[in-house]
Order: sequence, then C-alpha cells, then structure tokens
Amino acid sequence: MRKTIRYTMEDLPDIVTMLKKGGGVAVPTETVYGLAVDGENNAAMFWLIDVKRRPRDKAISVLVSGMEMVEKYCQNIPQEAYRLAEKYWPGPLTMILEDKGVVSTLVTAETDTLGVRCPDHPMTLEIIRQAGFALAAPSANPAGQPSAKTAQEVLDYFEGHIEGVLDGGPCAMGVESTIVDLTGEEPKILREGGIPGQEILDFLKGQG
Repeated sequence: MRKTIRYTMEDLPDIVTMLKKGGGVAVPTETVYGLAVDGENNAAMFWLIDVKRRPRDKAISVLVSGMEMVEKYCQNIPQEAYRLAEKYWPGPLTMILEDKGVVSTLVTAETDTLGVRCPDHPMTLEIIRQAGFALAAPSANPAGQPSAKTAQEVLDYFEGHIEGVLDGGPCAMGVESTIVDLTGEEPKILREGGIPGQEILDFLKGQG
C-alpha cells in the first residue's frame, strides 16, 4: 500500500467517501484513537480484523452519533440506555444492547449483542453524521500492544498498512471507555474506564 495519509479537518469529505467505499482510517476520540470502518460492510470488517491481528471471536463496539442511530442497530432498548446517553454522551461510555442484525456479524462476533458509544470528539462525530452509519472502531493498535493516543503513535503501528489517520491531536483522556451491559436483569459493568463503574450504577439507581 502507498504511504499512509495524515488527514486534517479539511479532509473530512474525503474520509467519509473512503469509508463509504469500504476503506479504513484511524480516527481520534477523547479516549484513544480508533481504527474505523463501516460497521455494515463485511469486506471492510475482514480487512480491519486482519490489519489489527484481532481474534475473530472477539466482538467490536461501534461509534454512533447518538441514540437515534442506536435505534437503527439495536432493539428492545431499555429506558436506562436513554438515561445514560443523556447524562454521559458524548463521552467514554459504551453500552451493550440487544443487536438488531444490521451490522456485520464480524462486529458482534455472531453474538446477539452490540456495544455502542458516542465519542466526545467533534471531528469523529462529524464523520459519523456525514457517513450516516456506525463505525466499527476498535483501538488503533495491533492486538496486545498499547493503545495509540496520538496520530504519530498510530503511524508508528500502521504506516503503509492503512489509508490514513485523522490527526485530531492527543487524546484528552488516554484510557478506554467504561463498558456497561444493559441486556441482563441488572446493569453490569464489564470494564472500568473513563467513568467510574460505581458512578454509573449509582446513577441508574437514582443516587447519582
């Protein structure tokens, strides 16, 4: 592949076009950089899993622009999801909800759930809005390596292997999102991240 392009804000239309054609680009979020493709595109998902050297049986969360987009991809959405989105989105919170079957099965690893998150970064949110689809965007690093927090760190990993990286500056938080599973009888924290898990549980109980 040719040299990886370092994109800026002015290149957003080109990035959206590339994603619509099945390309892959690293994008900034407030947590870490993500390696993004169209979550509905099977071929793009195969490429993503290959370049990240990621196990195929490991599900990937998607980035969305808000709950309206979540409704396109998830079903039987509990009221707690809307409450959490209103309080914490855009932000470092991933919610596990019931999958509707719209995204590639490579995103969900053929499970019946889907992780969704609205990132707190204006560039990446604008890409999602313009594209009109969710981005499958695991952290932009080879499996087992530290997450990339700058565009340069992404290039150090993937120069010549991905089409481009959108340089949105250093990630403000530098830690992954907190994951809460809302598909069971009780909300369950699956990963501690940018928001303390107990804070989320307390909020849902009306104590936050």
